[in-house]
Amino acid sequence: MATLLYERDGHRCVAFNDLVRGDDGIQANQFLVQHGAHSALIDPGGALLYNPLILAMGPYVKPTDLTWLLCSHQDPDIIGSVDKWLLYTKATVVCSRLWGRFVPHLVPGYMKNAGSERYHLLPDEGGRIPMGDAYLRAMPAHFMHSVGNFGFFDPVSRILFSGDVGSSLIPSRAPYVFVEDFAAHVDAMAGFHRRYMASNRVTRLWARMVRQLAPEMIVPQHGLPLRGRAMEDFLDWLERLECGVDLLTAADYA
Repeated sequence: MATLLYERDGHRCVAFNDLVRGDDGIQANQFLVQHGAHSALIDPGGALLYNPLILAMGPYVKPTDLTWLLCSHQDPDIIGSVDKWLLYTKATVVCSRLWGRFVPHLVPGYMKNAGSERYHLLPDEGGRIPMGDAYLRAMPAHFMHSVGNFGFFDPVSRILFSGDVGSSLIPSRAPYVFVEDFAAHVDAMAGFHRRYMASNRVTRLWARMVRQLAPEMIVPQHGLPLRGRAMEDFLDWLERLECGVDLLTAADYA
């Protein structure tokens, strides 16, 4: 299913959700940003999603015209289909330089045109990804699940595509709608964030950075998007969250 998040003056942001078949894998969202003739696919997913995603993208862009493949981190549900995207498109893969030597392990050695020239590796501070006369900005989210992790901010739509940060676990076929009541929604994200975020120190730093960025929406790779009061409540909650190493004791290493 495709949901139009933003469209104005030749700039478009689309969310694709619920492409995973039943219980075959964890629910995941993919995102397309288009500006004129330039396009970026964010967190494209694994082989499980490649064919459904190609079909869902059809009304918006031809795969052969894709400019960028943006990958927040290295997990299979983010980048597991990279070999197919390298084979069937001319897109450049964008990811942390920490994973630049690991991602090629997903690509068969006999494939041509899949070398280092197909990668744009980000330094820890992130950087700009050009989209004609616009750009997307890679925002640091290190240790927010992965040691080399980024969100991607679109200054035109002011959408922060936040990867795993802000993710929620929702049932298959649940409507893709903005969270209205964060207090009622928080149970769907609490367990995931307590386990997958490294510590309260990084969640506080990230939340402060996002407040300075002042996005209109936070759109995670799993679950439902956030805006308005629910987005502010999420940032308040994340700043206070004890998670990861904060929760460990000697009993966990017995």
